[in-house]
Order: sequence, then structure tokens, then C-alpha cells
Amino acid sequence: MDLTDLHIFRSVVQAGGVTRAAEKLNRVQSNVTTRVRQLESDLGVELFVREGKKLHLSPEGKLLLDYADRLLDLAEEAREAVHDAEPRGLLRLGTGESTAAMRLPVPMNEYLGRYPDVTLELRTGNTRELAAAVLGGDLDAALVSEPIADAPFEKVAIYDEELVIIAAAGHAPIKSPRDARPQTVLAFESGCAYRQRLEDWFALHGEMPDRIVEITSYHAMLGCVAAGMGISLMPRNVLTTFPDAKLLSVHSLPPALAHAPTCLIRRKGTLSPKVSALIEVLLAHSDRGKKRRATRKNGRGAPSADSRSRRQIV
Repeated sequence: MDLTDLHIFRSVVQAGGVTRAAEKLNRVQSNVTTRVRQLESDLGVELFVREGKKLHLSPEGKLLLDYADRLLDLAEEAREAVHDAEPRGLLRLGTGESTAAMRLPVPMNEYLGRYPDVTLELRTGNTRELAAAVLGGDLDAALVSEPIADAPFEKVAIYDEELVIIAAAGHAPIKSPRDARPQTVLAFESGCAYRQRLEDWFALHGEMPDRIVEITSYHAMLGCVAAGMGISLMPRNVLTTFPDAKLLSVHSLPPALAHAPTCLIRRKGTLSPKVSALIEVLLAHSDRGKKRRATRKNGRGAPSADSRSRRQIV
């Protein structure tokens, strides 16, 4: 079993069959079939369940795929580290829509200016989609909202978002789901971490939204809320992009639901120079990074106000 065999095996899985994998790999179909058969022979197991021309991963195939992903990613990282520690090549980054619009323009402009040999491919999606793409090797990294599983990922906390409920101007105060229940809820599709938080808020009080209407962009969502179509949940900073903010009312959530950390995830055991450099730039522009620098500065120089207060109390 060598890396080429694993690469061919993974390509067959990702392409959904031998024919498409052969086209992608620029190999003849018979060669791909032979390499897969040889790999099965070496391992002594069948990696696919064959139904005519259709291939489905066997349990052993699913297990091998996880190892193949890790080994191939690690090999790529080793090649980059040995040959060139300078960030270069294609950076495939995933992110939510609000993060892409509100957080990334300035740091990504700096990143691409600092590393001109990197080409950025930016994909937006919900947390579930982006996490799956990172695990599947389709993305190098993604910015997603917590909660996200720890086991398969390396995570770096980047942003803290405050989530708020928005309604049309003049709406009565919304302090619990009962105050919002007669309203339609406007949300992204299932898989969005913010939608999940909103549904959790309702469930915590034993309530369910009367109706959920799925909308694909924040700007459309804001316009629909301003028109009185329903209520929604979104990061507070998104409201700064809406020119008719006077048509909205903003309602706070309990702290446990309002605090929404955003982290950068990558597959465990993988850290290429371009992703490492990305983390550095993102942290430099994040509130977390600024707080860390302020803490280090206070530690080296004069004591901070907090530390002075603690000494006075003691």
C-alpha cells in the first residue's frame, strides 16, 4: 500500500465511481480499476460493495478512507514543509455569510498582499456543510460558529459574535419565545448554527415557532423583518450594513445563547504554511487577538487596571 494507491482510492470515492475518477486523475479507466483491486488484494478486504457498475463503500472502505485522508493530508503538509515554508498555492477557505461580509475583507486583503503567491478560493455555507467539506478535504480550513465537534478538528477561536433577535420597529419587547411565538421565524436552512441556537431558545421554554421561512441572505432577511414578515436572529454587527435600521427593533438574548464564538477549523494533524499564516493574520485583526496583545503588554509594563483592583481588594 502506497500513497498513490490511497490517492486513487480516495479519488474513486470522491468522484463517485471509477470512470469519473479516471477522468479527474487523467488515467485510463482500466488502470484505476486495477490499482483499486491491487489495494484490496494487499489488504485482504473488499473496499467497495459492487452492484453492477455502482460502487458503495464497504465498512472496511469507510475505515480506510479516514486513514487515507489523514495520510495524504500529512504527506502534503510534509512536502510543503520540506520544499518551502513560504505560504503559496491555492487556499480553500470556507466561512459563513456574515463572517465573509463583516469580518474578512480587511484581514484577507492584508493576507493576500503579504503573500502574493497564495490564491484564495472562498466558499460560503452553513456550519454543517463547511465542517463536512473540511473533513472531506475539499476545504483547507473554515470559519464556523460553535458548537462544533472537537474530535476530528484542530480549532482556533477567532471571533466572538453577539447574537440578537430582530423584529419590525415598534414590536413589543421580546424577552422569551412566548413573546415571539405568534410571529414567523426567518432563518437560514437547517445546518446553520445560528438557526440551531434560535430553535434551542424556543425549546428551552417548551415552545416551537409557528412557522419557519428559510431565506438565503442576511440582506433579504433584514428587509423581510423590516416589512413585518417575521422575526430573526443574527449577529449584531450585521445590522450596521442595513440602511433602514430605524425600521427594526433589536432584542437581547440570554447570555448563554447570545455569546457565539467563531473558530477556524482544520483537520487534525494538518497545518500548512498558508493556513498557519492565515491564523496569524486573522488573530491580529480579531478582538481576541487585540485582547491577547493588551494582556501581554500589561504583563511586561505597568499592571493593568484589573490587577490593581485585585491587589486593592486583597
